[in-house]
Amino acid sequence: MFVAFSRLLRGFAFVLAAFALQGLQGASAQSGYAQTRYPIVLVHGLFGFDSALGVDYFYRIPQALQRDGARVFVAQVSAANSTEVRGEQLLAQVKNIRALTGAEKVHLIGHSHGGPTARYVAGVAPQWVASVTSVGGVNRGSRVADVVRGVAPKGSVSEAVASQAASALVALINLSSGGSGLPQMPTAALDSLTTEGSARFNQRFGAGVPTSGCGDGADLVNGVRYYSWTGVRTVTNVLDASDALLATTGLVFNEANDGLVSACSARLGKHLGDYRQNHLDEINQLLGLRGWLSVDPVTLYLDQANRLKKAGL
Repeated sequence: MFVAFSRLLRGFAFVLAAFALQGLQGASAQSGYAQTRYPIVLVHGLFGFDSALGVDYFYRIPQALQRDGARVFVAQVSAANSTEVRGEQLLAQVKNIRALTGAEKVHLIGHSHGGPTARYVAGVAPQWVASVTSVGGVNRGSRVADVVRGVAPKGSVSEAVASQAASALVALINLSSGGSGLPQMPTAALDSLTTEGSARFNQRFGAGVPTSGCGDGADLVNGVRYYSWTGVRTVTNVLDASDALLATTGLVFNEANDGLVSACSARLGKHLGDYRQNHLDEINQLLGLRGWLSVDPVTLYLDQANRLKKAGL
């Protein structure tokens, strides 16, 4: 009798806990924690996509932002092309989002090559952009891109082979994500991501980029606020198959990096922190696997939205 009664109490407690959890989730969804004044546009990096085979590039991040009140759009630009080409594509999408929502401006959050892509839009149409946030952004080039360009110089057989391999990967990405109508040029993407290519780009679109060293850049230029954060680890979870690749590419650096971008190159405007994440952890990939002691990547996006909200943006 006592055992049966105990089980009944435990069952009742479980039901109460379930209702309490639902209530908390409902409160979170209605809290408006991420409810910015302007829509948020997420911009993918090299070999990126909006969603492929039902898996978001920014894994579970748009949904979390929406649950807490944000209006979120995920851009789809060329998986592999120059920053300028990708930037023009993003500019057209920002124009459409403004027309659709009636919003005067947008917040751009770009990962990897998405960082410079967002900066291009802020440079040519600052009146349309409230803020640019760079996550693991290639703002002053990547040593990995330098090495690849070094072993595959322009006009060489190795460049042709590498370009064909990259084109095949892009074709697969486009097939699964619906981006087949976008122009692709892997060699142009590579040139944009080298230290030299980034320096040329920054001569025209250098807002927020630190002039030297590893400090902060200007955080407010032409009415646009600039922010950044990045990862500084390569191997973060033994169950994540992508860590091995990032551990290998990370060997070309002699400074803190996330496997593809150095911590200093990732800095833009007001730097919000370096985290125990690699380049894919920064977008909650693969499928949410990350370091056991690392901050949840989704939380960083929610906190940034809240930061923008508090700034009246």
